[in-house]
Amino acid sequence: MTRRRLTGRSLQTRLALAYAAGIYAAGVLVLLFVAVPLAGINAATPVGRPSSGATAETGSGISLPQLLTGSAVALILLVPVALALGWFVSGRFLRPLRDITATARIISAGNLHRRLDLGEPMDELTELGHTLDDLFARLQGSFDAQRHFVANASHELRTPLAGLRTLLEVALADPDADVDTLRAACQEALALGEHQERLVQALLALATGERGVTRWDTLDLAQIAEGVLASRRRQAAEKGIDLAEHLTPAVTAGDPRLIESLVANLVDNAIRHNHPGGHVEITTQDSGVTVTNGGPVIPGDQIQRLFQPFQRLAPDRHGHGGYGLGLAIVDAVTQAHRATLTAIARPEGGLSVTVRFAPGSHPSQSVLHRMV
Repeated sequence: MTRRRLTGRSLQTRLALAYAAGIYAAGVLVLLFVAVPLAGINAATPVGRPSSGATAETGSGISLPQLLTGSAVALILLVPVALALGWFVSGRFLRPLRDITATARIISAGNLHRRLDLGEPMDELTELGHTLDDLFARLQGSFDAQRHFVANASHELRTPLAGLRTLLEVALADPDADVDTLRAACQEALALGEHQERLVQALLALATGERGVTRWDTLDLAQIAEGVLASRRRQAAEKGIDLAEHLTPAVTAGDPRLIESLVANLVDNAIRHNHPGGHVEITTQDSGVTVTNGGPVIPGDQIQRLFQPFQRLAPDRHGHGGYGLGLAIVDAVTQAHRATLTAIARPEGGLSVTVRFAPGSHPSQSVLHRMV
């Protein structure tokens, strides 16, 4: 704390010295512009003859030596005046910066809800304050999301771990357990392990989406959607769900892996939460992708909740209906790409989700996103 304060006073001292040096230099220049011409006039005047610029009466004028002496005294007195004025001006200049530093220190100490809220006038310091407010807002959102994520992840992982432990304890405590019983217990344990593995993979996908975009490549949403549909047709056929596609070129820029994850989760969600014999329709056009599916009727006030982690329309303790992370991954990838997401509950049942990205890409845009 002391070191930081000394650094602030040192900056004010340097600024005060700079202002004082400028004022003092201006004073010296004024003296030179006045004294040098007078000295030239005095040197050109013959000895014993009064100069044309001097008054003949005694005491009614100032001679050149007196002017030089007075100027020297004025320059000496100008030193403390210039230092005081420079100290005052630098203090006024640094006062908003000190306020920004003090508030930022309070926010960094844990009060992430506080903001600088700098108003008028609009200058470089105000712009810095607004930039820091945006940064603090993003940090607050990241910390809140992290706490929420850890709490939900621990809750979701606790149930399969407790079930796995109970299964093993029961198998080991049974004195009459034979090979078939132990084999069945091992198979069920493997099933629980696979469930946990899929959940961890979904959590990693969500964390990757929330981390942000690290690469920006030009890609076609139609090609990505075609690849996702090719790998899901067998799963859809087993559930009797018809997959319809209307794919036209939709060029955008982004992380191909993240956007593929977005499309895959939209399609998986549409297949999983559907009626037997239902349908899924995927459309790409104008740098956007739309996935529409049948299924149960979704209340309009529940749509936003479904895009939060571990939120399901109906509880599923065994995870056969998903983990409640698919649409959360879609939302995270959408925000990372600064795209727009629109979800509409269909009156006949099911959901229609549209994600629209920025059209096309050019090198300067990619560089800008990397800098951000």
